[in-house]
Amino acid sequence: MNEPKKYMNPYLGGVLLGLVLAVAFWVSGRGLGASGAAKSVIVAGVETVAPSHAENALFYQEYGSTHEHPLKSWLVFEMLGVLVGGFLSGALAGRLHFKVERGPNVSSRIRVIFAVIGGIFFGFGAQLGRGCTSGSALTGMSVLSAGGFITMAAIFGTAFALAWFARKLWL
Repeated sequence: MNEPKKYMNPYLGGVLLGLVLAVAFWVSGRGLGASGAAKSVIVAGVETVAPSHAENALFYQEYGSTHEHPLKSWLVFEMLGVLVGGFLSGALAGRLHFKVERGPNVSSRIRVIFAVIGGIFFGFGAQLGRGCTSGSALTGMSVLSAGGFITMAAIFGTAFALAWFARKLWL
């Protein structure tokens, strides 16, 4: 039970991530991203559950005018691949367990609440920044976009500034 977890060498992982990004540009002509997939799924859901709202709301009208069908977006297929790949990686490495990772001084419930709050803030920030970490920062930096470098600096700077406040979730 106390055997250390086996993870990929982080330097190799970084190189492989760079190669995946290069292949994404070569195959699709675009980089990586995740927040666009979430937006596509939400749009498809609203169109299914509340079609009259989707027809009358400006956001959905504009989205529909530039996209054939929300679930046919390449980002949706990318995220499906990430989910399947992550599942397979965890299964093959024997790390496929349903658990809440947390520090010794915090309950699982508090950890989940803070994870949800953090996810909401990150999703809101992805909308404000017009992309998530992988789309705005990683892909942006790969094409030497000033916005990509600013986004990455803001993400890590904010994380560093707020780490002291969230440390009890882990320590």
